[in-house]
Formats: sequence, C-alpha cells, structure tokens
Amino acid sequence: MKKLRVAQIGCSESTHARQIFSSLMRQTDLFEVVAIADVDHHRAERDERFNAVPLRSAEEILNDTTLDAVFIECDEVLATRYAIAAAERGFPIFMDKPGSPSDGDFDHLIDLIEEKRLPFAIGYMYRTNPAVLQLLEEIKSGKLGEIYSVEAQMSCLQKDFRREFFKTLPGGMLYYLGCHLIDLIYQIQGEPDEVLPLSCSIAPEKGFGEDFGMTVFQYPKGVSFARTCGAEVGGFTRRQLVVHGTKGSFEINPLEILAENDFVSCKIRRCYADDPENHGWNYDGIREEFPAFNRYDATTANFAAYLRGEKQNPYTPDYERILHKLILKACGVK
Repeated sequence: MKKLRVAQIGCSESTHARQIFSSLMRQTDLFEVVAIADVDHHRAERDERFNAVPLRSAEEILNDTTLDAVFIECDEVLATRYAIAAAERGFPIFMDKPGSPSDGDFDHLIDLIEEKRLPFAIGYMYRTNPAVLQLLEEIKSGKLGEIYSVEAQMSCLQKDFRREFFKTLPGGMLYYLGCHLIDLIYQIQGEPDEVLPLSCSIAPEKGFGEDFGMTVFQYPKGVSFARTCGAEVGGFTRRQLVVHGTKGSFEINPLEILAENDFVSCKIRRCYADDPENHGWNYDGIREEFPAFNRYDATTANFAAYLRGEKQNPYTPDYERILHKLILKACGVK
C-alpha cells in the first residue's frame, strides 16, 4: 500500500498541532510526512518533535504537487485562510476545529470543498471516542427512547496568556473548546429552536477574554446546554456528557482520563427504565471503564481511509457548514 504524502501547516500550541504531527509520524504504514510550516512563528518555543521533518514555507507546501493532502494546524484566525488556499489548489484537507471566526470565510471554504469534491475533515476530538460512538448507537437504536436533554461540560485551568488570547475569538472559551460539545449536541439533537449565548469573562480586570463559556439550546421537548470554563481547578477530570431519554440515561464521566503518549480513557454509567436491576431511588445503573485509546491515531487513520476511498466521511461538508453557524450563534455572533 502506497504511503500518503502529507505536509502540515502550523505548529500552534493553541491547536492539536503536536499531537496530530506525532500521530502522522507514528503511523508510518499510512503516512509520509514531507514538511511542516511554522506560520504561527512559534516553532522555536514549541516541541522539538517538529525538527523531524524539513521546515518549509506554507507557499512551498501548497505548491508541492506531489502531496496527497495538507493538514492545517495553525491558530484559528489563520486556519481557514490556509485551508482556502489549499482547496483552491485541489488538496484534500484536514484542519483543526472549529474553522474560522468568520462565517463568510468558512462558507467560502465549504463552497470550494463541495465544488471540487475534495476529501475534508475537521479535528473534533470526540468523534472517535468509543464511549461516544456507543452512545450514538444506543440513541440510533432507540434504546434510550426520545432524547429530551444533553448536558455537556468540558473545562480546565488555562494559563493567563491563553485567557488573554480568548479576546481574539468570538465567545472565547466556548469557541475554543466548547465547539467540541456543540458538535456532540448537534449530532444528537440537531438544530435547536432557540440559542441563548451566556459567555463572559470572570476576570475582565486582568484583560482576560470570555473564559467562562456557556450556551443553552431550546428544543421542542427539552433544553440542552454546553458549559466550558478556562479557570476551573480540576476541570479536566470533570469533563462529562450526560444524555437523558424517555427510556434511559447515558453518562460519560469523565469524558477522558489522561494516560501516557497521548492516550486517554473514559468511564460510562448507563441507566435503563426496563433494567431488571432497577428497583427505585438507589438504582445506580451499569458502570464500565474503557481501555486506553489514542484519539489522534483514530482520527488521522479515518482521514487516510477517506483519501483512499475505503470509508465515506459521515460528517459531510454541509454538516460542517451548519455546525459552524450554530457554534458562532452560540458564541453570540449575530
């Protein structure tokens, strides 16, 4: 099997640049990483792993006709600009989430992707989480009944420089990390009837952007929310997704537990109305822990399968377009 020749544009610490690059380098049966471009100008401050391949300019990479695909891992304010340039040259594209702070720029990118029929994927990291995949199967099968609420939380304790960086993004923390949660809610429940943006800065006197991100989605038969905070001590191990249906509830808590070498694990609790063990108020459901997995390897391997025509990406360009608009609306963009 011929390796896919790829290059990466971006070394940003604000994206998953290091983890995606490591995944590409690790999967030597799938990828040959030709070069990397430091358009964020942070390379000297970042991980030495980027020294494993030649440093080129973005223009040099985009003019390399031998490439099979381009990975875009630069800061959010630059990502769609380079993705558009890659699409104009006909390259399949993998880019970091969630796209662009500009709805018009992202619309233009999706138009190009559809017009040229290019393989395209965005790095929403919970799309390959095995617990999430099991949850989606149970929803699809009707095991949880009619879904009426999703509670999604994803927080951590960010450094001051990043909380200042949130001033450059609409919705700050909600745009930066909450987009992962909005992706999950949208997959499960579709477009809401109403969107209520509730983001704010908990320390504006320090020059921080909106480091407390929250949005509420109203549906015909229920209410869901996404909450993300960049100032929450112990927030990472409290990341969770709870889905409530008329026949049962499915809780992933925590969504991820860090292991070694970019591996993570997760725990779930499932409760069903028809469970023979359900004897009332003290019913605690079924608890399981998943073995450690690497979300980046699964994500990049899926993209390789899309490029080879071995799999069809379930997240269409139109899905990404509508999701992006929902994220911006949740971040208060009118």
